[in-house]
Amino acid sequence: MCGIVGLFLKDKSLEPQLGAMLTDMLITMTDRGPDSAGIAIYGGSSEGYAKLTVQSDTPAEDFDKLENDIRKRVKGKVAMRVNDTHAVLEMQADQIATARAVLTEVRPDVRVMSHGESLEIYKEVGLPRDVAQRFAVSSMTGSHGIGHTRMATESAVTTMGAHPFNTGPDQCLVHNGSLSNHNSLRRKLRRDGIHIETENDTEVGAAYLTWQMQNGATLGEALESSLDDLDGFFTFVVGTKDGFGVVRDPIACKPAVMAETDQYVAFGSEYRALVNLPGIEDARVWEPEPATVYFWSHNAAPTAQEKAA
Repeated sequence: MCGIVGLFLKDKSLEPQLGAMLTDMLITMTDRGPDSAGIAIYGGSSEGYAKLTVQSDTPAEDFDKLENDIRKRVKGKVAMRVNDTHAVLEMQADQIATARAVLTEVRPDVRVMSHGESLEIYKEVGLPRDVAQRFAVSSMTGSHGIGHTRMATESAVTTMGAHPFNTGPDQCLVHNGSLSNHNSLRRKLRRDGIHIETENDTEVGAAYLTWQMQNGATLGEALESSLDDLDGFFTFVVGTKDGFGVVRDPIACKPAVMAETDQYVAFGSEYRALVNLPGIEDARVWEPEPATVYFWSHNAAPTAQEKAA
């Protein structure tokens, strides 16, 4: 099962409503996956700075001294804001690796949810409505975002097993389906230095795209390669700093629908996730083609590249 939603805003005037619209879309998909949920929000940051979003099962204890722990070891200004079990640390972009090393040393139970200049990921075990409420997602502002509500089939119901997965700066992925070769691919990626934390097959999909792009591929090229290198059935929605992409496997057995207007591009596992969006009655609505890469960016024209199944 599992439910995926995504929203890419063309109209900047809608950015204050991004969190509210994504929350409504995700809650509508609850019966596709009620065990955990997560949302990735792409918002702004100060020039030259980046964000590290972390999670703790004991936030009152861990977050009390975390800001000072990080500030003692990294150069420049460090700011932290706590949001329930998550906290966002903002610092100079070239200090993120140092901050991650400090976390491993002084707060080993604090987990990294995401890193990047604009990306923040919030995810926990529980119903989408409850997860969204605890993080006040409906009040969040941003240019685009993706969300996922999970029915666990290949790994435990845990915070770390929830989607989205972040494996590269400002890159994240959600997935509906199942990969059959994720164990062998995980071993290969780890040998090549890609950091993978869980046994979830979706994180392997995200890490595969990161690996491809580290080796010079564009996101579109990496998604195309996934059609050859990833065995199984899947629908991926991928977020980047500037946009988001969609690809389905050549069989495309998992449901998916998209809608586009002058104001936004939206994705849902089912059309009912889109029905409350503004102007949906006038949108171009279609089912993404199998083995076809779709990508929208704020810095480039939209693309749809078809690869023969």
